Amino acid sequence: MKLPGHDAIARDADEHLVPHRVKLPRKAVERPIRQVTKRLIMALMVLVVTALVVYVDRDGYHDNADGSVSLLDAFYYATVTLSTTGYGDITPVSDSARLINIFVITPLRVLFLIILVGTTLEVLTERTREEWRLNRWRSTLRDHTVVIGFGTKGRSAVQTVCATGLKKEKVVVVDPSSRVIDAATAEGYVGVIGDATRSDVLKAAEVHRARQIIVAPQRDDTAVLVTLTARQLNRGAKIVAAVREEENAPLLKQSGADAVITSASAAGRLLGLSVLSPAAGMVMENLIQQGSGLDIIERPVVRGEVGKKPRETQDLVVSIVRGHRVLGYDDPSVGTLQLTDRLITIVRMTPDTHVTPDTRPLPGT
Repeated sequence: MKLPGHDAIARDADEHLVPHRVKLPRKAVERPIRQVTKRLIMALMVLVVTALVVYVDRDGYHDNADGSVSLLDAFYYATVTLSTTGYGDITPVSDSARLINIFVITPLRVLFLIILVGTTLEVLTERTREEWRLNRWRSTLRDHTVVIGFGTKGRSAVQTVCATGLKKEKVVVVDPSSRVIDAATAEGYVGVIGDATRSDVLKAAEVHRARQIIVAPQRDDTAVLVTLTARQLNRGAKIVAAVREEENAPLLKQSGADAVITSASAAGRLLGLSVLSPAAGMVMENLIQQGSGLDIIERPVVRGEVGKKPRETQDLVVSIVRGHRVLGYDDPSVGTLQLTDRLITIVRMTPDTHVTPDTRPLPGT
């Protein structure tokens, strides 16, 4: 396997030594400038209402300067009162003015202060709410899918898996880039910012309770380290890894991957096939793209098919999964279909096609 030198590994590790952080998807919120503008408008409205209330009952107030209260004096009194400054140069003297101060202006003062400190209160509330959501997420997360790396490969893989009916809240994306995680959470996935080669980052993604793990980083050596760490944390999860170089595929399997996809070789074979036969390349591209027409699915053998040969079924059977072996449709050892077999078939997906847990669309080979 082609691995960088020790110094390069150490330098790369230092660049990714960022504290892990879990980000849950959230609804779109208003821009801060709009929130501040709305708060200022509300505060000004409270100020205007208070000043008008004082001005209407201006005869019940006394100004130490000239004895009368003008509109400007009313706004001045409202400002120093709502801000709790209270210089005392303008005071309510009549019973009605004092009652209005008790039952109207005092509540307006409280409302004004709430608006002013609303940003701080919102931050505290948001932190409490976010922590509650995170704890609730951790307590309910089981049998989920963890995606390591949300580049082209990781994004396409999770879109394919979600096309089978997997809910987005059951997907956790791990990536060292905060921008990538922001993009993942914007699409509805839970994100964990951090280096996936570190066990604490994978534990934050609840890898030990995951059902399947997709390893799709940018580098092959990172894929090996992630696979080793993930397999140590979860012995029973299905791990599918992607590598660029075919020579590194055996090492990924030795590290604990159940399946290894060689992206460079697969793309090269598809290019070569398209050169020899553009139509055949188009069919293969159709198979790879989930939900675009022809799809490869894995389904169980139904009772009516038991005892038949693969070619005698209504579907186009490509392979038969028997135990831990994958046999071709023309393999002499297949014989007839058994109830415990699973069939890999090619079907045409239509809007009326329903995917069940026993019928799983598969990514193209």
